[in-house]
Amino acid sequence: MDDVVPRAPEQRGPEDARQPAAEASAALRFSVLGPVRAWRGAQPLPTGSPQQRALLAALLLREGRTATAGELIDALWGDDPPSQALAAVRTYASRLRKVLSPGVLISESGGYAIRLADQHTGSSGSSDMSGSLDLSLAQELAADAEKARATGDLCHARALLNKALSLWDGEVLASVPGPYAETQRARLDEWRLQLVETRMDMDLEQGYHAGAVSELTALTAAHPLRERLRELLMLALYRSGRQAEALAVYADTRRLLADELGVDPRPGLKELQQRILQADPALAEPSAPLTPEPAAAPVRPAQLPATVPDFTGRTSFVSELSEVLASASAAEGRVMAVSALAGIGGVGKTTLAVHVAHQARGAFPDGQLYVDLQGAGTRAAEPETVLGAFLRALGTADEAIPDSLEERAALYRSVLDGRRVLVLLDNARDAAQVRPLLPGTEGCAALVTSRVRMVDLAGAQLVDLDVMSPEEALQLFTKIVGEERVASEREAALDVVAACGFLPLAIRIAASRLAARRTWTVSVLAAKLADERRRLDELQAGDLAVKATFELGYGALEPPQARAFRLLGLADGPDISLAAAAAVLDLPVSETEDLLESLVDTSLVESAAPGRYRFHDLVRLYARACAERDEQPPGERDAALSRLLDFYLATAAGVYAIERPGDRLVDDLEGTEYGGLRFTVGSAALDWLYSEAAPLLACVRQSAGTERLRRAVDLLWASKDLTESGANSHQYETTARAMCEATRASGDARAEGRARTVLTDVLLVSGRIEQAEEEARLAMELADSAQDTTAASWGANNRGLICLHQGRYADAKPFFDQAIAGLRAAGNRPFEATSLCNLSRAHLGMGSIAKAVEFAKRGVAIHAEFGRTVRLANSHYAVGIALNRADRHTEALGQFSEALGILSDHRQRLWEGTTHFRIAEVHLAARRPPQAAQHAEQALALGCIGGDRMRGNVLTLLGRALSVLGQVDRARACWRDALSLYEQNGAEEADVVRALLTPAKAA
Repeated sequence: MDDVVPRAPEQRGPEDARQPAAEASAALRFSVLGPVRAWRGAQPLPTGSPQQRALLAALLLREGRTATAGELIDALWGDDPPSQALAAVRTYASRLRKVLSPGVLISESGGYAIRLADQHTGSSGSSDMSGSLDLSLAQELAADAEKARATGDLCHARALLNKALSLWDGEVLASVPGPYAETQRARLDEWRLQLVETRMDMDLEQGYHAGAVSELTALTAAHPLRERLRELLMLALYRSGRQAEALAVYADTRRLLADELGVDPRPGLKELQQRILQADPALAEPSAPLTPEPAAAPVRPAQLPATVPDFTGRTSFVSELSEVLASASAAEGRVMAVSALAGIGGVGKTTLAVHVAHQARGAFPDGQLYVDLQGAGTRAAEPETVLGAFLRALGTADEAIPDSLEERAALYRSVLDGRRVLVLLDNARDAAQVRPLLPGTEGCAALVTSRVRMVDLAGAQLVDLDVMSPEEALQLFTKIVGEERVASEREAALDVVAACGFLPLAIRIAASRLAARRTWTVSVLAAKLADERRRLDELQAGDLAVKATFELGYGALEPPQARAFRLLGLADGPDISLAAAAAVLDLPVSETEDLLESLVDTSLVESAAPGRYRFHDLVRLYARACAERDEQPPGERDAALSRLLDFYLATAAGVYAIERPGDRLVDDLEGTEYGGLRFTVGSAALDWLYSEAAPLLACVRQSAGTERLRRAVDLLWASKDLTESGANSHQYETTARAMCEATRASGDARAEGRARTVLTDVLLVSGRIEQAEEEARLAMELADSAQDTTAASWGANNRGLICLHQGRYADAKPFFDQAIAGLRAAGNRPFEATSLCNLSRAHLGMGSIAKAVEFAKRGVAIHAEFGRTVRLANSHYAVGIALNRADRHTEALGQFSEALGILSDHRQRLWEGTTHFRIAEVHLAARRPPQAAQHAEQALALGCIGGDRMRGNVLTLLGRALSVLGQVDRARACWRDALSLYEQNGAEEADVVRALLTPAKAA
């Protein structure tokens, strides 16, 4: 079933007529799920007049059964056949027989039949005839889909139904006359709708709520009286968090049925309305796990760090935790099992949790997830970032992962529904950080470790972990060092573990050092630990006890290892890649990897993933203290961080150049002494940028108040895709604001002008126009004073955009003219083209539509010279807007389609959503409200450039489309949501929506 239509043999010539019948008919294919057509291989066959096609259709739809002449006359003409009807039937049959292969159309019992292989193939698969009919294939696919659904394989079932539905090609039996064709047309249309409803039902079972809303909106517009579609739309809206719209659909349906048919909605629809009103919890979750893309097999993450082979003691804790996990995996189950381990740093929380998790792996066959939440440091992991990583590990495609924390958490719970997965959340800051990361479904469990006791984590089994007993501590020490060495010096060994405060991490590091030094005795180590200058105060001071343990490990390092440990600990960020680490150390990648792997062996560094490394928060602090104390040569720390910044800036500039070829901005960035990575493929460049987002932005923030300030600002500028794509908007904005403060304090007008230009971009993307205006004004003043022509041109373009947002089109034009002049002088043709497209919008606002089209097309022509870039997509977008205003709707749709394809390739999710909104505008202007509603729903699902204000625009347009479709209550629900967004942002569009909501307007 890989191919919907059987593959045809090679095309043959006129000598086919001399071939045997079975061979000559081997490549016949017929279609009735659209116009009635026939092919031999790839060659279309003539099917004659409408009446002749009606005869062919009547025979094909009997699926090999014989039709009498009388039945065929009735099929073609009904109760009023012509006088020569029988002769006409014979003529049509004769002509078809000449067109088709011999033996396909046969005469028997006073009638005719068409025999195809797929109608007479037995279990052996042999047949005298050959050929295929699209209807037969669709029936087979639908039957297979039903079988797959019955076995619970919803992904395969959905794929089979999509194949079946793809066989329809326009109107069934198009232009075929006769009562039989009319009856069959209605039957097959009804069957197709039933298949669509079944497919949509499976979509909701799998959690495709947001995507389903768009399609169901269009379907209910096309089939307003079909209650099952309305029911599915209500459920999809409710699960998408749009309860008011779901209830409005019911109100629209009830009114429509009363007006058109004089009846009430069916009981199932009424019951669903009541369940929505009561917020029935059972409605909120799909009955099958979310699988954004059909996959051959579910993804089973196995992220647990390796358990230690010498795990010691903790018997009561292991038993207690194992019992809790067993309760989650039991057949009867409970809602979810959560155990939270608390204790001081280094007490062994992670070791215990990982050990118990490995023991319980068999009870969680669908996988294990792990994350270090970095709660002990100043920058704990953001829950939305962690959820993104978890969703990817569970098989969710990047483009299917939503932006907000709430949406990610909901999708995460949906993906885990029906699975048995164990989640280990290590080093949590507090309960608020943990709550969004809990599975929340039966059969799953979570282990949490933290330095704080999580009394406010509802339903958690709290476990307070203390230091080891003296016996357990000695057992652990002996397992690492060896029985023979400890047995001869038992008292000295007790002194060692006592000096470590019985803290497991301290014991492990001390014992590992001793094991690596075969010439040392246990007494030598005990003597070293007895030195209070190195140990005593720290070991007796709570959390500071861990520092002494780290001192032991650091003292055992060889000079290159110690240098790597000191310098790598300087970098902020959750982790560091191998390439970035090589820049910090100024070493080849291979040598850097050897050093890092050796540090992993000492437990001073963790391997976060292949090619990525991280410090425990307290280890990082210790490494920095070592760097300050042991800096050799002088200035080594600043040089290391300068190389790291250079690496990020050089690499980000290369990514920018790939995404925006020809843009001269990269020529005007601060110079770097240390090089970066080079990419030849745009997708690899973007992969690097998004994967390095957190450490890159941390490097920018860390450079505030240093001589690296200008380069840091330029790095932020070169990595602007992080905010325009919506991938890391929050972190990017936080960093931009920090750099504005740092540059202002430094008195560097050039750096501050660029920082405020970057912040203006962020504010424009999120639709905060008033804030953007103030930042843009300051940015231009600073750029002018610093004679920074690049920033001045960029700032002028931004100020023009702000004027566009405010409807001040005449004011926008001088700013765009200034930007174009500056960019043209600098030879920055791509950015000049962008400003030309923006100037097009200004002319459009002033009513000069012809000029608007002209300037936008000039922008397209320039951008096209540099390939399929994001800016080319933006210029197509500008042309589309101008053409739509000129009522050239078909051309406008073509431009928007071009833009959409490019934006999708470049992962510009927010711009994709905005383009769907513009397509919806075109459809509404062209009086195609079903299509307008469908694209507006897609815009809502993707998000849009412009933030809440643009979302309000989309909701307003969706309401207008729904209103035209007669779904007045749902339209008003959209308008109310839009009004709320406008009022929150002080937008003038609020007055327009208020007018739409007035009773007179609604009427």
